[in-house]
Amino acid sequence: MAMIALKAPDIEVRVVDMNEARIAAWNSDTLPVYEPGLDDVVNECRGRNLFFSTDVHGGIRDADIIFVAVNTPTKTYGVGAGRAADLRFIESVARTIAEVATAPKIIVEKSTIPVKTAETIKTILAENTKGAEFQVLSNPEFLAEGTAIADLLNPDRVLIGGERTPEGQKALQTLVDVYARWVPRERIVTTNLWSSELSKLVANAFLAQRISSINSISALCEATGADVDEVANAIGKDSRIGPKFLKASVGFGGSCFQKDILNLTYLCEHFGLPDVAAYWESVVKMNDWQKRRFAARIVSALFNTVAGKKIAVLGFAFKKDTNDTRESAAINVCRDLLGEHANVSVYDPKVPADEIRRDVLGKSEDVRLTVADSAYEACAGAHAIAVLTEWDEFKTLDYSRIYDGMTKPAFVFDGRNILNLEALGAIGFRVHGIGK
Repeated sequence: MAMIALKAPDIEVRVVDMNEARIAAWNSDTLPVYEPGLDDVVNECRGRNLFFSTDVHGGIRDADIIFVAVNTPTKTYGVGAGRAADLRFIESVARTIAEVATAPKIIVEKSTIPVKTAETIKTILAENTKGAEFQVLSNPEFLAEGTAIADLLNPDRVLIGGERTPEGQKALQTLVDVYARWVPRERIVTTNLWSSELSKLVANAFLAQRISSINSISALCEATGADVDEVANAIGKDSRIGPKFLKASVGFGGSCFQKDILNLTYLCEHFGLPDVAAYWESVVKMNDWQKRRFAARIVSALFNTVAGKKIAVLGFAFKKDTNDTRESAAINVCRDLLGEHANVSVYDPKVPADEIRRDVLGKSEDVRLTVADSAYEACAGAHAIAVLTEWDEFKTLDYSRIYDGMTKPAFVFDGRNILNLEALGAIGFRVHGIGK
């Protein structure tokens, strides 16, 4: 919404939410989301044609286009628990729109949702409307956290799905015209509603599949003496494969990949395709295994016990340049290490301490988990370092200084393969990389 406001200054953009604290944060100097470049865009547009408000009903009444961007988490209860998407927030928004709107609206699905959700929205609107006409479009988001502003400025594609009716195509063209302010028309892909809804799930599934595939090979590399980076480089030169998303790591995280694959498996089972569901579910199982394997490797290297030993965890966000910790591999690794009675000291440059404790411990407490203010503090007196987020600052730390302050033998476990392991070995560290 901030980018639309920036690129279309004649369009008024209102972001509305019932959460007063969240809206207050968006109106403050400290935005609730860390994303490189976002502050500059918001500061330029806020108060001009970009507004943040808790007036949800007013925003609905006055809007011509309504983007629905609410959470669609994995269900934790009932039918489909653990896999299906929880659509209660989508339904709540649809009912609110039907209750408030008195003029025609274009409703745009921005949330990641299962295919055929538009049918649910249309049904609710049709049965509860006060005479207003609605057109429902699908416009899934393909941004990557940490590079979202660059992705928005120069997207690979913008996908918009609409109904194959005159009214649906007119609504679709209206949204096309908004994006065409700065996106070349050939990059704006238009499809039917169902193709658009399904494309988001499938895109994330394919990307996650590549990560799980290379991570499975990383274990084979460790067993055989091969180097997973060299293998990835070799196969990435094949134009049929390509080099992207072949970076072995401790595992993928974030708000999309696991949730969307589980949703996809549930849809496959719902439509009577259990073999297809099992295939995609294996991608998630491989990712979970990689996280467990990393923690187990630490325990094994440290003479089969980490009880009472200090492990420094560098990085907690699921990737660099974001403060998002959803499904972060660090959560599982920290829990596994605490389960082995280790003392875990975590440092992340953007994730608040209370969020780290909440993600790892929930509502319980454990004095063995501490949060440091710097990488050097986290590593002081540690037996081992585990790098779990690829923050650039971890590449330039003074590892000689860190080594001098650690318990010997001192170990480094690079869960993102970003460090110069040969140089660390020369300092005196016992080094372990993924797939090396």
